[in-house]
Amino acid sequence: MRNYWWKIITVVLLLYTFIAGFLVPVPFIGNLYHTIRNLFFHVPMWFGQMILLLVSLIYSILYLRKGKYQSDIAARCFAATGIVYGILGLVTGAIWANFTWGEPWSNDPKQIAVAIALLIYLAYFVLRNALPDPDKRAKVAAVYNVFAYGMYIPLIMILPRLVESLHPGGKGVEGNPALSGQDLDPTMRLVFWPAVIGWTLLGVWITQLYIRYWKLKEKEWLQ
Repeated sequence: MRNYWWKIITVVLLLYTFIAGFLVPVPFIGNLYHTIRNLFFHVPMWFGQMILLLVSLIYSILYLRKGKYQSDIAARCFAATGIVYGILGLVTGAIWANFTWGEPWSNDPKQIAVAIALLIYLAYFVLRNALPDPDKRAKVAAVYNVFAYGMYIPLIMILPRLVESLHPGGKGVEGNPALSGQDLDPTMRLVFWPAVIGWTLLGVWITQLYIRYWKLKEKEWLQ
């Protein structure tokens, strides 16, 4: 029980997110209406993805410093879960955009930047599969992971804020039905932050299982 307390918290937080996310009263902003509830799912996934990719980066740095193969496995697995979260975030964002912007994909700078960021991380796995030697693969992948995270943050956090964007967080355009941090009322905050924690813990849980799988698959390199 001592080792599973955080998993119980994960389940409780996600159940709370799904139930409260569809039932709590929400403010009506522009033509968002109830699509604003996507905030409890779409945005926390991106928070979780950023944390998972950061942990992947840390493990890659640890591998470069100490050369332990376990660190390479952890870096790969956290990056994989982060990509899954990114794809889910992109899909939920497209669903939201279809109702609020009139189409799921409008070539908005934020959408394009996110797609490029995901492609950069997908290339991380293409690179890994292209190198048969485990030691060389781990070293090259670790260096590339540092590069990928260095590109990821400017792409999704900085560049979209420098140009006009329909997406919340960009410069925005007139009539943009967006949601800013100031629009989060106290009731929504009571669901939003537990959702961030819950989705992040779920990502860690999934990654732990994935790490166990790869350790069993490549146990000869861990000896």
